[in-house]
Amino acid sequence: MGKKGTATTENATLKNKIKKVASDFRQFHMSDLFLMIYDIIAVTVAFFLALWLRFDCRFTEIPKDYLMAWVNFAPIYAVCSLVVFKLFHLYQSIWKYAGLVEVKMVLYSSVVLAVIHAAAITLLFGRMPISYYIAGSTIQFLFISFARFFWRFIALEKQKKEKLSKEITASRVMLIGAGAAGQMILRDLNESKDINEQVCCIIDDDENKHGRYMDGVPIVGGREDILLNAEKYGIEKIYLTMLNATAEQRRDILDICKETNCKLKSLPSIAEIIKGTVSAKSMKDVDVEDLLGREPVKVNMEEIYRFIAGKTILVTGGGGSIGSELCRQIAKHHPKQLIIFDIYENNAHEIGLELRDNYPELNLEVLIGSVRDSRRLNQVFAKYKPDVVYHAAAHKHVPLMEDSPCESIKNNAIGTYKTAYAAMVNGCKRFVLISTDKAVNPTNIMGASKRLCEMIIQSFDRKIREGKSDELTPIYRHNGDEDGNMPEMPVMSETPVTDFVAVRFGNVLGSNGSVVPRFKEQIAKGGPVTVTHPDIIRYFMTIPEAASLVLQAGTYANGGEIFVLDMGAPVKIDTLARNLIRLSGFVPDVDIKISYTGLRAGEKLYEEKLMAEEGMKTTPNHLIHIGCPIPFDTDKFLHQLQELMSAAYDGEEETIRKLVTEVVGTYQAIDM
Repeated sequence: MGKKGTATTENATLKNKIKKVASDFRQFHMSDLFLMIYDIIAVTVAFFLALWLRFDCRFTEIPKDYLMAWVNFAPIYAVCSLVVFKLFHLYQSIWKYAGLVEVKMVLYSSVVLAVIHAAAITLLFGRMPISYYIAGSTIQFLFISFARFFWRFIALEKQKKEKLSKEITASRVMLIGAGAAGQMILRDLNESKDINEQVCCIIDDDENKHGRYMDGVPIVGGREDILLNAEKYGIEKIYLTMLNATAEQRRDILDICKETNCKLKSLPSIAEIIKGTVSAKSMKDVDVEDLLGREPVKVNMEEIYRFIAGKTILVTGGGGSIGSELCRQIAKHHPKQLIIFDIYENNAHEIGLELRDNYPELNLEVLIGSVRDSRRLNQVFAKYKPDVVYHAAAHKHVPLMEDSPCESIKNNAIGTYKTAYAAMVNGCKRFVLISTDKAVNPTNIMGASKRLCEMIIQSFDRKIREGKSDELTPIYRHNGDEDGNMPEMPVMSETPVTDFVAVRFGNVLGSNGSVVPRFKEQIAKGGPVTVTHPDIIRYFMTIPEAASLVLQAGTYANGGEIFVLDMGAPVKIDTLARNLIRLSGFVPDVDIKISYTGLRAGEKLYEEKLMAEEGMKTTPNHLIHIGCPIPFDTDKFLHQLQELMSAAYDGEEETIRKLVTEVVGTYQAIDM
């Protein structure tokens, strides 16, 4: 057994040795063997040529002593050369990718061999001519370098052919911005095998760079030269790589670029740039937000953090565009608890999953219910006792609400009253209504209903300040409560502490029902893009901007204010549609038609942020203003609100329109 075990061990050892030899043989490439043979011939011939050149290229003129010294020393020197080349890794490099490091290795090994050759042949066989040492070492260096860099030369020639072939089929690109970010994009495009694009020219406003080259690409001029060079070089795509440009500068440049009909892309986020991960693949399509020409809204995050941290926050309509973004930003500020309340379970479920994934420590509740349901609202408020309510639940679509005015009043106005009442009787500290610029001099039922919401908020604030909160009673149309008892509704036992405020802003880019998603869908289908009127204008803001300003305004509230967000300059919808078409790489009215359909029911050409008589006050944030409340008879209004609710629940549309006209003095319906 012992002998058998020993034999087995010896066999295993032998197999391992065989495997090692096989592995070593596989690692030793045939190209290395040919290179060694070449080196032996090269170092031998190099010094023979040096001797031959020394004596005027006449072999017969070479003295016998010199010739025999060379012959006898050649084998010794060949072995020394192989050893030195091995020590300098001249047989381990991948010469296809040879560069400066490989040049140094060949040079250093040649110097070492020159010293060895001069010393050894002199000591062993006698002194040779000085030119022999110099010429021989030089020729040897050239021979050895040629063998190594021949493959690099072949590889470069192959790359040139590939580049030439790529240039024929590649998309032609113009870079705008000859800074560090532009150079990163340029080099990535040059080195990428996956992206078939060629940068043909660069634009930069720095005149000191004009006429110069960046990685072989000419910097042809400033922004005024964009159109000329786009045509000259046959540009198909324009990459905006200006890192330090202001929003206004970007807009001005993009306005020029739009006229080229080229596909436009811009730098990714600053975070990617800082990390150095910018690449051509990370360039994003230019969005319509880039064309607004307004700097991103900045808010005091420290104020918001102090206001929200440790509080229970309720967001009604939390699954909608604004509501969900409010929830995202609130979740970042460590609330004690966040409650999402929405009637549409799919949206509520989706934002709930997102927040649980991104903020696993967040105390989150997702609840389904309607702001029309007094009982459900009170159950939620009584159980969770929210400190702050952001009331975003509302019907917002103008034409649909014009066709269903009763639903607009029930959901927007009556729903706001019921939510505000539940907040007041359950000790909520602050109630923030999300309003709209359509509430200013409204011409449609939706806008008028939001103005009613603002008046409700102001009524609650006024009654509380006057010590008459007991005059704010529940409003209801529940079956089984004909006597009006609603016994499960709470009765206020303490003085209300709720601050009621409203925040008013215009259209939100990308929100549900906004024109931008609709335009994109129509462009994707090949058109036409439908615009109601060539002169219609609107104010626009991004969803994150609107949400952050709502949160900021909430920190300024004292009660009764209508905060007005600065939306910047208004934008023509027709211009917006044409910009989106151009950004998609098409020509308006050529590739994609624009069709004017006429103003819809209740729609006006322009929206206003404030009624003229409201005036304006400032806040610490220059983008948030306060409109002075317009006085109205609160008692009369609350009585009219009861009438509105009754008419709405009875489905009396004509009565609703008549009552709205009486209650909202600034409402003027547009006859279509």
